[in-house]
Amino acid sequence: MNDPVYPVASDQQQIVNVVYDDLYIGQRASTERTLTHADIQAFATVSGDVNPAHLDAEYADATLFHGVIAHGMWGGALISAVLGTQLPGPGTIYLEQNLHFCKPVHIGDALTVSVTVTAKDDEKKRVTLACEIQNQKGVTVVSGTALVIAPTLAVARPRAHLPTLAMFDLGARQQALIHSVADLAPVLCAVVHPCDAESLKGAVDAARQGLIIPVLVAPAARLAQLASEAGLSLDGIRIVDVPHSHAAAETAVQMAANGEVESLMKGSLHTDELMSAVVQCTAMRTKRRLSHVFHLDVPMYHKVLLLTDAALNIAPGLNEKADILQNAIELAHALQISQPKVALLAAVESVNAKMQSTIDAAALCKMADRKQITGALIDGPLAFDNAISAEAARIKGIQSPVAGDVDILMVPDLESGNMMAKQFEYLAGAATCGIVLGARVPIALTSRADSASARVASAALVKLLAHQYRKKAP
Repeated sequence: MNDPVYPVASDQQQIVNVVYDDLYIGQRASTERTLTHADIQAFATVSGDVNPAHLDAEYADATLFHGVIAHGMWGGALISAVLGTQLPGPGTIYLEQNLHFCKPVHIGDALTVSVTVTAKDDEKKRVTLACEIQNQKGVTVVSGTALVIAPTLAVARPRAHLPTLAMFDLGARQQALIHSVADLAPVLCAVVHPCDAESLKGAVDAARQGLIIPVLVAPAARLAQLASEAGLSLDGIRIVDVPHSHAAAETAVQMAANGEVESLMKGSLHTDELMSAVVQCTAMRTKRRLSHVFHLDVPMYHKVLLLTDAALNIAPGLNEKADILQNAIELAHALQISQPKVALLAAVESVNAKMQSTIDAAALCKMADRKQITGALIDGPLAFDNAISAEAARIKGIQSPVAGDVDILMVPDLESGNMMAKQFEYLAGAATCGIVLGARVPIALTSRADSASARVASAALVKLLAHQYRKKAP
């Protein structure tokens, strides 16, 4: 018995066991693992243990551990992994575990997890193993013993292919947006026909969070009934009674044109009802074309994405696209993105005379070179993959300062943009909110299917831009 360390199976695609008769005193197996913040989050998510010592850095810094530490039983799980996959391995039945937690484990600690056979019970096929976890300094952080029933039949099984585990704080960037405007005064906002539960709740929640001072423009009796059914209080909220959604749109837009409110928010009416009223009101128009921008918190992407235009302009021409792009750039600036990176999307990344989107993208880039469009770093045409992924661009031989780090995605038409926005939301789990730019006041514009939280986030955009518009007012 010259080698007391039992080796991991040479074929990493297989896990094999050691049957009882082949086990010997002093036999040892080990593995290594470095603790990450994601490990702590994943364990807390699975176990439900949200002790702030593991998750709240501010709290943990003030404890005797002086920082966030791993859950003790995370170490126990590492020991279990060695027992179940190496020694004795598959077929092992866990009976008992005794652990002593000697030292805290901090993020970044490189751990060696080992088990060593210390006793055998031939009658019951039971095995006692000493368990130990040491950190990178050789200090024991966990020690103890395990009692198992060892397998008697040899097993060699394919190693299970586990899904990639990624931890996301869904909606965190939307919350950051809301927090970023906390020091600004709430703005007067006409909420147009909030006649379903989510749109009314969104308006009430936005008011409660100090984002807007809502003026509800809708049939008063219907609002009262809806509030009662939803358990919402409308105390202190001004209501402008109108007979139907068309009247609500016309009234709210006129209030904005007269300066009675400094923003609008779409409720449960159709987008074209509200936007038709805006377009028909000369006092609400500017020299810039109206366009919509989605603010997207996509879990798999490293920062906020802005997507335009996926709601208003069906098939914009080059001049309209220039306005749409400048609108989005100005929103990015308001969000403190000083030089946003813009990808002008098309189906391909090469200019193709048969594809108008590629020609428009090339022209927009040249317009940016000539300072007809300002304030951003623009590249296109780019296909979606090489806009989002620097690696995809590298493989295709595309040298782009935008690829893989894009802030604004500009689509060639509404159809592609609308489908992309919904794919981000329903397949990629994005938290979304949206706003219309180019009018005299900012307009929060969400889908009728959107949640109250999306409407609150849109209200944060409205608040931010309304204060920006005040600065520009003559």
